[in-house]
Amino acid sequence: MPAVRKLLLGLVPAIALAAIAAWSTCRTVGAGAGVPDDATWARAAARVRAGHQPGDLIVFAPRWNDPVGRLHLGDLIPVEMAGRLDGERYGRIWELDIRGARAPETRGLKAAEVHDVGGVIVRRFERAPAAVVTDVLTLPPPTTTGPAARPPTLTLAEVGFEPHRCWQVVPSAGQTVTLRWDQVALGGELVLGVGLADVFTRRDVRAPAEVIVDVGGREVTRARVGVDSGWVRVRGATAPGTAALTVTVTAIGREARDRLVCFAIEARR
Repeated sequence: MPAVRKLLLGLVPAIALAAIAAWSTCRTVGAGAGVPDDATWARAAARVRAGHQPGDLIVFAPRWNDPVGRLHLGDLIPVEMAGRLDGERYGRIWELDIRGARAPETRGLKAAEVHDVGGVIVRRFERAPAAVVTDVLTLPPPTTTGPAARPPTLTLAEVGFEPHRCWQVVPSAGQTVTLRWDQVALGGELVLGVGLADVFTRRDVRAPAEVIVDVGGREVTRARVGVDSGWVRVRGATAPGTAALTVTVTAIGREARDRLVCFAIEARR
């Protein structure tokens, strides 16, 4: 009996290894099960197209599913929409999600309609959109002062692995650049979106940056962003009317060379 017991104990590792191998094989074979295929996405896209109206926002969840979604619906997502500050200016939103994920643009909203298209969940939302009084991206280039590695540019940049339309500023290391627009129309709220552009620069330059926005000489909001911050949104209250809008951008630290700081601002009613 001791010999048999010893033999059985010796077989335990081999049995466990065989069980793990069998489980891994089953997982590999079934890895694609439950994942919507191209034909399913085409049907989900057709559902969106059937009810789509010009200006509707289309989002996908999880975020890494964007390339698949845009393959089927990219013609309905213009550059301005893809590179938006946020989703608040859109009154109708279509969300296509898989695996129970949800898009941040629809957080807290109740769907007007929901369809399960073979595992792709299609939801339509309707709400009162934010009224934009001034989009700073539509203004002429600002008056700029301070040491900058290059002039500010209006561009489409990668920030946090997402596209964002923004004013891109590159302050000299450890320095501050000031941008000023005169007589900007304002509402009751100002929203700032900001982040550090270019994945390769973020890899090589780890220093953060800070952006401060003031209206008529009074600070309204500010944000400090690092290489892992992605696209950060902050907001502040303003008085309706017109005033000078000033944005100061600082590359923090002497090692902050080529710090690409991108921002967008909307004054909303």
